[in-house]
Amino acid sequence: MDGIARLTAARRRGGKPAAAVDLALHLGEVLYGNVGAVDRLDFTVIGPAVNEVARIETLCEPLGRNVLVSATFAAALGDGGGRLERLGAHPLRGLRETREIYGLRL
Repeated sequence: MDGIARLTAARRRGGKPAAAVDLALHLGEVLYGNVGAVDRLDFTVIGPAVNEVARIETLCEPLGRNVLVSATFAAALGDGGGRLERLGAHPLRGLRETREIYGLRL
């Protein structure tokens, strides 16, 4: 994220367009491979974990964070050097129960 911030700043100084980047991290099982027909084949990743992390990413703007992680990812990371902070339980579209979300400590 530091590298992206430097690139964005350099592009803006040069009068070039810059894109905002948000990142969500989660752990879970996925299926990956080529999906589609012979004339329109895409390599993609699908599964509940993909859907959940996509929903988590939509929280970046409302929470004012560029990096969010699921409780599953945070637990696998362990303490993470105290770099994560709990941002509370949030509803995610398509999921019955709220999910605990963590962000990088500012």
